[in-house]
Amino acid sequence: MRIMGLDYGAKTVGVAISDDMLITAQPVETIRRERPTKLRQTLARIETLMKEYDVEKVVIGLPKKLNNEEGERCEKTREFGEMVERRSGLEVIYQDERLTTVQADSVLSEGGIRKEKRKQYIDKMAASLILQSYLDSLERK
Repeated sequence: MRIMGLDYGAKTVGVAISDDMLITAQPVETIRRERPTKLRQTLARIETLMKEYDVEKVVIGLPKKLNNEEGERCEKTREFGEMVERRSGLEVIYQDERLTTVQADSVLSEGGIRKEKRKQYIDKMAASLILQSYLDSLERK
């Protein structure tokens, strides 16, 4: 069994996949779209990756505000999650993603990735951090 992690944004979706033992998360790709409302191709690509990696569950980062409130971005993320759930039939879990993009930028910076190149990696790295956070919570249970 593998779990897919998604970092949903207005123009991109970062994708990460767990290993078979549900210990580590690896960044896979960043799916880009020209307009925020164009989700059909994005969902089709996610479904392809689900089949390719034999995914059985999906974790989507929930962009809560620092005060733990849910705003408009959370609402859009949940709508996206419902689309993923309907199309795939898989369980969708929401994981708090506060500051994961900041963490991802820091990891890439420490890895020597120049600032202008980080944009192409940041979303899939954030998806990996979201998924890793979920996997770590499984170990504690």
